[in-house]
Amino acid sequence: MFNLILFGPPGSGKGTQSEQLIARYGLKHLSTGDLLRSEISRQTALGLEAKKFMDKGQLVPDEVVIGMISSALDEHPDARGFLFDGFPRTSAQAEALDKLLELKNTSISVMLALDVSEEELVKRLLKRGETSGRSDDNNEQVIRARIVEYHNKTAAVADYYKQFDKVVMVPGEGSIAHIFDSLCKEIDPRMAEA
Repeated sequence: MFNLILFGPPGSGKGTQSEQLIARYGLKHLSTGDLLRSEISRQTALGLEAKKFMDKGQLVPDEVVIGMISSALDEHPDARGFLFDGFPRTSAQAEALDKLLELKNTSISVMLALDVSEEELVKRLLKRGETSGRSDDNNEQVIRARIVEYHNKTAAVADYYKQFDKVVMVPGEGSIAHIFDSLCKEIDPRMAEA
């Protein structure tokens, strides 16, 4: 089984690249946002638990999110692998994910981190804000604050996986096709080994 974490700050192109990677490699997309919405709409025990926190404006505890990921893994026993999107965001979440995957006799194969300059991120997000309708994408100060928040909180996740030699920085600037090719060059040999 091949498990991939696609990592990068807001505006780095994770969504665009995720879609192409899933199509090319037949991976199951595990987005924590999608999982939360699905569990809530199906009114599962985990979904109802998560909704209690969300209704109060609180973050859903890691153990609830890990439970949802565990359920998603169990729902796809024949999957070639999973692409993790939006998770883990902290080193504690990374450790919990590794423990869960170990219980299921698998592990994270690689973390591909899209490397994009702050100026490029701001430019992309402002452009996305023109069409997305997302209020957080049309204010440069808010965008810069989100980028700082990303670096402050999630850099620890990359550090966590670096100790296992699983982090690869991939240039995230250039054409979508060029970036996709760079990601594939990292995935192909690892997938052949998996």
